[in-house]
Amino acid sequence: MTISFGKVGVLYGGQSSEREVSLISGKNIFNALKSKGLDVHLFDTGINSLADLIEAKFSVVFIALHGRFGEDGVIQGILDLLGIPYTGSGQLSSSISINKIITKKLWKYEGLLTPDFMSLSGKKDFSNACDFLGLPLIVKPVGEGSTVGTTVVKLYDDMDKAYINASVFNNEVFAEKLIVGRELTVSIIENSSGINVLPIIEIITPDNRCYDYESKYFSKETKYLCPAKLPLELNNDLIKICKKAYEVIHCKGWARIDIILDKFNKAWLLEINTCPGMTINSLMPIAARANGINYEDLCLSILSMASFKK
Repeated sequence: MTISFGKVGVLYGGQSSEREVSLISGKNIFNALKSKGLDVHLFDTGINSLADLIEAKFSVVFIALHGRFGEDGVIQGILDLLGIPYTGSGQLSSSISINKIITKKLWKYEGLLTPDFMSLSGKKDFSNACDFLGLPLIVKPVGEGSTVGTTVVKLYDDMDKAYINASVFNNEVFAEKLIVGRELTVSIIENSSGINVLPIIEIITPDNRCYDYESKYFSKETKYLCPAKLPLELNNDLIKICKKAYEVIHCKGWARIDIILDKFNKAWLLEINTCPGMTINSLMPIAARANGINYEDLCLSILSMASFKK
């Protein structure tokens, strides 16, 4: 018997650079919850207004927004003010996790490994960044997901182009030390029994290139090994690390953490996503399936943990 959730809104679309992915995630979630017999409605925050949201009178909402204005605490704060329960992390943890620099500082403070980094304010910082981090390095916008605006820089002369590319998406840009190794991702689902880590995925891209936007959502050549082939002790260590990384940011409900495992089997935390993608190629559903959880049940499980977080 399905739990009664009342009128369920799926917030999707939005205004960020990840709108295209959010539209797909939202429609998938809508169809999944619909198949469970729920009274569910799509609500595009990029088109509809705050007045429309109030008028909709949702009993609970599933946030399927990615990036700015959806994953950064803005919509969470609005829902808190309206008293509407919602999926995922609250306003504070969402605003922290979207900011890669603050997240990395907190992880470092708690003794977790994350690649060294340096904020960039323009050309005057390029030389120092290259000296401090070494080449190649990665240039990223501080507050975007899905590797949007991210560039691997191999030569100093390419720094300017990479900086401009990142600054198009965010006015804060940083450089990060490039860690070479296996690319892993760890999905977390929290329920009444506690924080549960789904099977770890190893991502293998064509020609071992950067796991970029194209590789994530549209490439048919990207391979996902789930569960990743890891020694049991190392697998358990990664679970502990990711649980701590999740708790340090005070995340709730669900999240996905990206990691690079270097040749010494050291785990370097890259970022945490508090509203992961839910497309067919997305990593959270892949990990759930490996644990015997189908897409529909995954969506229902996430929704069941929706809460009012004021």
